[in-house]
Amino acid sequence: MSEIEIAISLRDSAWSTALPDAAAVARRAALAALDAADAMPEAVELGVVLADDSFVRTLNRTWRGEDRTTDVLSFPLHEQPGLAPEPAAQPLMLGDVVLARETVERDSASAGVLLADRVSHLVVHGVFHLLGHDHDEPVAERRMRALETRTLLALGLSDPYVNL
Repeated sequence: MSEIEIAISLRDSAWSTALPDAAAVARRAALAALDAADAMPEAVELGVVLADDSFVRTLNRTWRGEDRTTDVLSFPLHEQPGLAPEPAAQPLMLGDVVLARETVERDSASAGVLLADRVSHLVVHGVFHLLGHDHDEPVAERRMRALETRTLLALGLSDPYVNL
């Protein structure tokens, strides 16, 4: 890929205390996920929103009908990014990945992993959703987990699914 734009939005200032380099961690993970993707257009854009539980809960309730927070949400703009219309000289906007800080911190602590590693995993997971991957069926879940694991290993992180 020759042109990648990743917009990082800090909607919860507590990320600055919890993980001072959260934006850099998220950007690195998003780039790794895009690098691991098969066929990508020449130019892509995506957003990563570092939010809090309240914001994610509102999004989850509004868009998924689930009145609870979750660690990460993905909002792809296209069902199949490779087939999305791409005007000449325009980057393909993939969508947004949104993380809920408090939930991510709790999950990180309970799993005994560094917060940066958990953020990396969730951003990779979210970007793969933007690229059309899912885990709603066993075969698709195995495929997506394998892709996530390869990407995280390439980043020097451990396999998050090794103990499952």
